[in-house]
Amino acid sequence: MKIPIESLNLQVLNVGLAYHNADWNWKDVSSPFTRIYFVKEGEATLHLPETSVRLRPGYLYIVPAYTTHSYECEGNFVHYYLHVFEGFKNEVNILEMYDLPTEVIASEDDERILQRMCEELPQMKLPSSNPSAYDNTTRFSDYVRRYHDMPLWQRMALRGNTLLLLSRFMREAVPHVWTNDDRIKKVLDFIHKNIDQPITIDKLADVACLTKAYLIRLFQREFGTSPLQYINVKKVERAQLLLYTTDMPVKEVAYALGFADHSYFIRMFRKQSGITPQLYRTRMR
Repeated sequence: MKIPIESLNLQVLNVGLAYHNADWNWKDVSSPFTRIYFVKEGEATLHLPETSVRLRPGYLYIVPAYTTHSYECEGNFVHYYLHVFEGFKNEVNILEMYDLPTEVIASEDDERILQRMCEELPQMKLPSSNPSAYDNTTRFSDYVRRYHDMPLWQRMALRGNTLLLLSRFMREAVPHVWTNDDRIKKVLDFIHKNIDQPITIDKLADVACLTKAYLIRLFQREFGTSPLQYINVKKVERAQLLLYTTDMPVKEVAYALGFADHSYFIRMFRKQSGITPQLYRTRMR
C-alpha cells in the first residue's frame, strides 16, 4: 500500500542530547509516540519484546509507538533523542504499514540534523531521562500543544528533518500489511478513514464491489484474519490512544469509536488486550 507523504501527520514532541553514566536504566517503558536515537558516544542495551539490541556510536535506532521496552546502561552513554507522534485522528500511520529495522547506519548529515534541531529548539529538551517525568497525559498534551503553537515555518522544518531521519529506516522497511488486490486496498483505506464509525461487512462489500461471502474469503486469504477482526484490532488500538491522551470516560471512548453498546466495547477491549480499558488507562499513567 502506497502512503502519500502529504497524508502523514508527524508531530515532534521532544528532541535533545542526553549524557549518561550508568544511569539510563528504565524498565517496561511503553508510549504512544515513536522514539528515534542517534548514539554519539558509549554503548547501552535496548531490550525489546523479542530481542535485545546493543546501541552503538554511529547508528540510528527506532522504537515504535506502544512497544514495551527497557534500557540498560553500565557506563558512559551520549545520545540524541527524537520523539515523534503520528496524529490523533484517521491519518495513515507508517508503522502500521511497515516493519522498520531497529538499527541503521547513520551519516554525518543525520548527526548535524539532530544537532541543529537541539540548538534551534532547546525548549524541546526533556525535563529528565526518567520516563515518569515526561511520559504522562499532562506532559504529552503540553508537548502536542507546543508543537501546534509553533509558527508554520518551524513545523515545516521539523517535519522535513524528521522525514529525512525516518527515510533512513524506510530504505530497509518491509511492508507489514500488503496486497496487490485493488479491491482490498479500497477496503483497507475505507477502514482506516472511518475507524471512528460503525463499519459493517455490507458496507465493505459495497466498497469492494464484491459479495459479502467472497470479500470475507478474500480478506482472510490476504491477511489471515476476517474483516471484522481486523476492524476490532484497529478500534482497540485507537481506544488505547484515546485512553492515554484524553480524560474521556470509557463510555465516551466507546461511543467515539462507533460502539452503541459500551459493555460490548469493554469485553472486546479486554479480550484483545487482556485488561479492561480503565485498568489500561491506570497502568499507562
